[in-house]
Amino acid sequence: MASVKRRDFSRGMLGLGALFLGALTLAPATASAEAAPKKGGTLIYATLSGPGTLDPHVSSSAVELEVIHNVFEGLVALDNQNATRPMLATKATMSADAKTYTFELRRGVKFHNGDELTSADVKASLERYQRVSPNAKNLADVERYETPDPYTVVLHLKAPNVVLLDVLKSPIFPFMILPASQQDKPARGIDVIGTGPFSLGEWVKDSHLVIKRFDGYVPDTSAPGRDGYAGRKTAYLDAVRYRFIPEATTRIAALQTGEVQLASSIPTELRDRIEQRKELAVREVFPVGGTYVIVNSQYGLTANVLMRQAIGAAIDITEITDATGGVNKANPWMSFPNTPYYLGESAPTPWYDVKSPAKAKELLKKAGYKNEKIIIETNSNYQWMRTTMLVVAEQLKRAGMNVDVKVVDWTTNAAHMQQGTGEWNLSTTLFGPDHILGPQQWRPMIYAFPSIKGNDALDAAYQAFFAAADLEKRRAAWLKIQQQVLGDAYMIKIADSGRLSGYARKLMGQTDYPGILQLWDVWLDQAG
Repeated sequence: MASVKRRDFSRGMLGLGALFLGALTLAPATASAEAAPKKGGTLIYATLSGPGTLDPHVSSSAVELEVIHNVFEGLVALDNQNATRPMLATKATMSADAKTYTFELRRGVKFHNGDELTSADVKASLERYQRVSPNAKNLADVERYETPDPYTVVLHLKAPNVVLLDVLKSPIFPFMILPASQQDKPARGIDVIGTGPFSLGEWVKDSHLVIKRFDGYVPDTSAPGRDGYAGRKTAYLDAVRYRFIPEATTRIAALQTGEVQLASSIPTELRDRIEQRKELAVREVFPVGGTYVIVNSQYGLTANVLMRQAIGAAIDITEITDATGGVNKANPWMSFPNTPYYLGESAPTPWYDVKSPAKAKELLKKAGYKNEKIIIETNSNYQWMRTTMLVVAEQLKRAGMNVDVKVVDWTTNAAHMQQGTGEWNLSTTLFGPDHILGPQQWRPMIYAFPSIKGNDALDAAYQAFFAAADLEKRRAAWLKIQQQVLGDAYMIKIADSGRLSGYARKLMGQTDYPGILQLWDVWLDQAG
C-alpha cells in the first residue's frame, strides 16, 4: 500500500501518476507593506455572461466555474505547481495494484447549511457524478464505494488506474462534494450548497449574481496560505457581485468610472484605455488555454470524416489570430510546451495550419459534397469567438463551401457543444487550464464537445493510456489520441492563448496562477 499524508501529499502523488509542472509555477501577487489584508467590502466584477448552471458536476464553462470554484470544494485540488494537494481529504492511500483508493476526510468541515461533511456526502456526490456528468466516464471503472466510518471513503476499481488522483483534481467538470441530500437531484437541479469560502446569495438571471463570505468556513489550517486551488483559504471580502456585461467597451467604461473593480476579457486593442489611468491596470496571464474550432461529428455533413478534414485543410491560423488579437502562440498539440505530455517535433502534425483551399476542394470532391449548407454557430458574448467563426466562414467560402453563420447567446452556444444538442456543424471555444495537466483531463472534452461516438481506435488508445504505469507508454497513447482527434478533425487547433483582465489597483492579493478566478485571499484596500 502506498500511503500519502497531508504533509507530503503532493510528493507522494508523483509516485501515483500525478504531474509536477514546475515550469508553469507562478508566484501569487503579494500586498505592499502599507496595505495589509483587511476584511470588508464588496467586489464588483464585470464578466461577459451569467452562468447557465451552478451544478459543478455538469459545468465546463468559465462563467460557471468562476463561481463554482469559490462555492464548492473537492477531495483534492491543484496546487500552484499543478500537482495534487489535499482539500477535503487529508490523506490518500493507493493499493499496490492501483485498484483501491482510500481517502481520509478533514474533520469539522461544514456545508453552507451548517451540516458537517461526512463520508456519506462524498459517496453520494461521486455516485451522482456517475449518473449526471458528461465526465462520468472517468469514474466508469469504480466498482463500488465503501464508507467504513464517517471520515473514510474507499473507492474499489474494476481495473488499475494510476492517474485517478490526476482525474479527481480536475477543475473542469469538477468532482465537487455536495450534501448527500442532493444525490437524486437531476443535472442542473441542485440546491447550491458547498463547503467553500463563499456561499450563494442573490442570483438574477441575465443581470447579476452575488456570493457572500461564509463565516462558518473551515480552512485547511495545515497550509500556510493559498496554493493554487488548494491551501489555506481566507475570505476577506464580504461579498462579490458578478455583473453580466457582454460588451467589452461597457465593461471598460464601468472600470473607468469605478462602478466595478475587476473586468474580464479585455481585448488587446482596448488595453490602453485602462493602462492610461493611473488607478487602473491590466493583468496578463499566459498560458491559460487553447482555442479550437469544434466540429460536430453527429450532425449532417460533418459526420463524414472527409468533410471534417476538408474544413481543417481550409483553416489559416495566422489569419484567425491576426483578426482576433489577444495573447496567442501557435502550437499544433493539445498539451503545452514544457509539460510531460507535450510531444514537440517527435511526430508530424499534418493537420495543423494547412491553409490550402486546393486541398480542401480535393477532399470535398472525395466526400461527395454538393454545395449543402454548413452551419456555423457562435455567440454574441465573446468577441474573439464571433470574430474567429466569421473568419473561418470566409476561409470555407474560398474553398467552395456554402456557409451559414448563426449567432446565439453564450449559454446556448456552450450548452449545444457540451450536450450535443442544436443544429450546427462548427463552433469554437477555449479549453483550459486542464490541458496543462494531461490526457486524463482532456477525455470528457474530447468526447463531449464534438460528440464523438463509436471511434474504436480512440477508445483503445484511452484504455491503453489509463492502464500504463510508464509515462512513455502514456505519451505514446496520447499521440494516438491526438492523431484521432486532430487528424480526423473532430477538433481543429488554433493556438495557445492567454487572458487579459482589467482591475482597480485597490484590488489586492490577486494571483497570476493560470487557473479559474479565485476570490479568496483577495481584498479591497479602502485607502487605495
